[in-house]
Amino acid sequence: MDDITLEDIEFIKILANSDSTILQAGMNQATRWRLDTQIGKILRDYYKENTTNTKKELTEKFEKFGITKDEGKAAIACARRLGINIS
Repeated sequence: MDDITLEDIEFIKILANSDSTILQAGMNQATRWRLDTQIGKILRDYYKENTTNTKKELTEKFEKFGITKDEGKAAIACARRLGINIS
């Protein structure tokens, strides 16, 4: 996994703490593209780590940046509601 940028972390925190309906309404094409590609990949890899009990690289990175497991789950749920395939 490539390094996660501070911008990626902020995006994930926004997903974890926001209503998907409000995000959907304010989402432009560039934001949608970023969610579909970079953030979606990070969340898919994080989901895979936590459902297969494999290496915990992303879990450790999330914790380092102050993202709890509950916030990670909330970010995944929000991304799914926005139409991003996580599983």
